[in-house]
Amino acid sequence: MIGYGFMGATHSVGWRQAPRVFDLPESIEMTVVVGRNADAVAAAAEKWGWLESATDWRDVIGRDDIDIVDIVTPGDSHAEIAIAALQAGKHVLCEKPLANSVAEAEAMREAAARAAERGVRSLVGFTYRRVPAVTHMRDLIAQGVIGRVQQVRAAYRQDWLVDPDVPLAWRLQKEHAGSGALGDIGAHIIDMTQFVTGQDVTAVSGTIETIVSERPLLGSGSGLSGTAAEGTGRVTVDDVAIFAGRLAGGALVSFEATRFATGRKNALTIEVSGDKGALAFDLEDLNSLQFYDRTAPEDRQGFAKILVTEPVHPYVAAWWPAGHMLGYEHGFTHQVVDFVTAIADGTEPHPSFAEGLSVQRVLDAVERSSDHDSAWVRVAADAPASI
Repeated sequence: MIGYGFMGATHSVGWRQAPRVFDLPESIEMTVVVGRNADAVAAAAEKWGWLESATDWRDVIGRDDIDIVDIVTPGDSHAEIAIAALQAGKHVLCEKPLANSVAEAEAMREAAARAAERGVRSLVGFTYRRVPAVTHMRDLIAQGVIGRVQQVRAAYRQDWLVDPDVPLAWRLQKEHAGSGALGDIGAHIIDMTQFVTGQDVTAVSGTIETIVSERPLLGSGSGLSGTAAEGTGRVTVDDVAIFAGRLAGGALVSFEATRFATGRKNALTIEVSGDKGALAFDLEDLNSLQFYDRTAPEDRQGFAKILVTEPVHPYVAAWWPAGHMLGYEHGFTHQVVDFVTAIADGTEPHPSFAEGLSVQRVLDAVERSSDHDSAWVRVAADAPASI
């Protein structure tokens, strides 16, 4: 695993738990974790169960005893590491968003396609797909339970940047993060919308905005927290992204991604309305779905709660008895299960780098729309799109 911060911790939990809870087709050895700070990465290795630590990812991906490379670094290094690892014959799991630009994501998709011809697999880490309730939502929509999709509302709201004294971490610098709320959390709701509906976003109209443009420089930090140093620096990414989208089937989507929603800590919600019913999911109540059945008798209509904890529900049978809840970290375990199973079966994992590229193209289209007074922008397919 290359990287060892917030996402490094969650991925480590996934690698450690998966073979202990699920019957995997291959055994897993957490061999080495890589980071630039030798002391810090050594401490992370000991804490999270890696056998050793290292500071040079190039050396590590050349080792014969490494089969999988898991990339949890900032976005500016995703393309270089992933392409090198794929060329070295390593299976690659890369955190989202896939890259910092469409060009990088396209290069990664092409490298993944060439590697797949040699049996080398790749996966982009949109783990919310693997929350059992979200996977179940996708399955119900595919079964036609809510009929034809007519409208979608998707939002991801956090408030960790409301305080203007929060220091200037890498997530606030375009050269490292690519974009702000748009790419960091907006990517999740774009992918989730495409996943549960089975339809691509084909056009967008939106606005992105930076609310606090200058922040204290970062002294030290980990994850979403840190301490300030002397001086200030410029925020070069967006704080809020609000945009409309059009699905391939014609339905409209409203998207909101913000790190300035006061009081909202990690509020990801999606609601899909169809001509026969509706389904809604809230990450802050992640073990359930809300279901409205428009075909029911009029005196029984209303949103009902589906508790997604039965053995028949996705992923749940390996865990606890019904009603014994799962949490945020379980999606990372399910990600490992699906990736290792695909590698063993010789099948393409999902979401693939091609699917990661499709999200990158939507992000790019939103930025271009904002630059042109929120004009509608067609999302590029395999050729650049124009206003």
